[in-house]
Amino acid sequence: MKSRTFPIVPEAFTFVVPLVLVSFIAAMFSFCAVSIFFAAAAIFVLWFFRNPERKIPDEVKGLVSPADGRILKIEEGEDEGGLSGRFRKISIFMNVFNVHVNRSPCAGLVKNINYYPGKFFSADLDKASKENERNSLLLTTDDGREILVIQIAGLVARRIVCWVIEGANLGKGERFGLIRFGSRLEVCVPPDTEITVSPGDRVTAGETTIGYLS
Repeated sequence: MKSRTFPIVPEAFTFVVPLVLVSFIAAMFSFCAVSIFFAAAAIFVLWFFRNPERKIPDEVKGLVSPADGRILKIEEGEDEGGLSGRFRKISIFMNVFNVHVNRSPCAGLVKNINYYPGKFFSADLDKASKENERNSLLLTTDDGREILVIQIAGLVARRIVCWVIEGANLGKGERFGLIRFGSRLEVCVPPDTEITVSPGDRVTAGETTIGYLS
């Protein structure tokens, strides 16, 4: 996987370059208001695609949040995205002001990746979990535990980006993808995991410990 440590995610420039170009042309023709609008839009896009460094906790059994945002709910589930049996699922909502780079909750092997086309309901709705466009990564830890991470597109988000491939080894807190402009992340963990967050809590990708494997 290419290095993803640059302070701005490279995908940002697909949007920024046209915005800057339009701003420049508008300024040349003295359309000041138009120029300022597109320049401000370019600055917002650069800020949205920010990619800050994070201090990853070194707790062996600790799981870190894969996303910045707010815990929506914690629930029980069964058989999803290649993960067999029962699990506990933590849902995280990201608004447009959150960092949208996603990080691995644990160190592990990417066992499989599954993409599901779908709709674009608001990501904070329960039906978004099953009906929206999504991409899942099934991770296997060194001791054989399986952790499922699901990227879910939202009302504004129209593109899920995954930077890793099946067979890749991820470190805990390592960047693996992003979702553009507001979305949802879900983490499915073994049922005996000790969850340390609650609905409504704010979490930071790669830094906030959300639970401990038994």
